[in-house]
Amino acid sequence: MNLDVEENIDVEESEIDQELTQLVTFSIGEEEFGVNILQVQEIIRTMEITNVPRAPEFVEGVINLRGKVIPIVDMRRRFGLASKEHDKYTRIIVIENEMIIVGFVVDSVSEVLRIPASSVQPPPPVVAGMDADYIHGVGKLGDRLLILLDLDSLLDNEEMEALSAV
Repeated sequence: MNLDVEENIDVEESEIDQELTQLVTFSIGEEEFGVNILQVQEIIRTMEITNVPRAPEFVEGVINLRGKVIPIVDMRRRFGLASKEHDKYTRIIVIENEMIIVGFVVDSVSEVLRIPASSVQPPPPVVAGMDADYIHGVGKLGDRLLILLDLDSLLDNEEMEALSAV
């Protein structure tokens, strides 16, 4: 009888080890990032972006997506990288953040991955302490490292208010 119980415990533990996180992966510059797929509403090709005067520097402008005006955040500018012309690989990742729909421009979207939750490490202390609350962790996938972002935390309250004003 005890043997059966132990076998059940082993099965349950192996199921816990198998817990997977599903991510959308994308590139900004040379780095590869991932976000939980549950944070992503949709991924679209770039379209005409209308500039907005006096918008925060990281805001590229707004788009009209099926009748909704959506502010667009340039992730390169948000991370302090040089701007880059949009090309055929550039995509906009659309999310809903605290009742505001926002688009994030990325250099390219790579794939949807399932990685074991056990392969996600917390961000290194040096990174975590440098105003990077939006870094959820670092995922190890073979020889690849994915910086896992929490898009809900990418913009602080003041920035969200600025976006809602756009």
